[in-house]
Amino acid sequence: MRLQKYIADSGVASRRAAEKMIEEGRVKVNGETISQMGYIVQPEDEVLVDDAPIAPIEEKHYIMYNKPMGEITSVSDEEGRPTVLDKFRDYPVRLYPVGRLDYNSEGLLLLTNDGELTNSMLHPSRLVDKVYMARVSNVLTDQEAMKLERGVYLGGYKTAPAKVRILKTSEIFTDITLTIHEGKYRQVRRMLESIGHQVILLKRVRFGPLELGDLPRGMWRRLKPNEINKLKRYLGTH
Repeated sequence: MRLQKYIADSGVASRRAAEKMIEEGRVKVNGETISQMGYIVQPEDEVLVDDAPIAPIEEKHYIMYNKPMGEITSVSDEEGRPTVLDKFRDYPVRLYPVGRLDYNSEGLLLLTNDGELTNSMLHPSRLVDKVYMARVSNVLTDQEAMKLERGVYLGGYKTAPAKVRILKTSEIFTDITLTIHEGKYRQVRRMLESIGHQVILLKRVRFGPLELGDLPRGMWRRLKPNEINKLKRYLGTH
């Protein structure tokens, strides 16, 4: 098994993050620092990350969490703000969030110790849909929706085509759903700001084939077996 996959299967990080750990010299095999890709781990090898021994985890865990506003999607925070992992400190295995939701956003967040699945969900080539419900300031017109669907420029970068559905319009706000498959920093907010609208509320309601449904804000549940199978089929890893 390649070293980066061994690390991912141990629940330490996604494969991409594991490759960075190797490049940074944080990984040792049998006491020797390995900094090049392609190393093959043998069954009898001892592997350490940051001098802590690791081993592949047999049982994979998949958690759906309805993240509330006011939590950051991180393992820890230098400013001492609440993180999404605070509720999982006593969970039997170490979990990692799949992607991010910003501090002021809420909704569906997937947490897992399956590094391979994390890598598949986040890899740009997979084009995994992320569906958001947003309330934005003022009236969002059909013409503005078309701009979002064609892609808008954010700091010289043009976003991929999106899908927009206007749900409700009033004189002071518009409710929409917005579907994207990219994951740039604060992308949804920046897209809407680029066409002159401030985001009042932002909630992710679907990630790939997973739907938030009626899971209460701030609560979590394990994915059902059929949801895990559906997710793996969606990613082509089943």
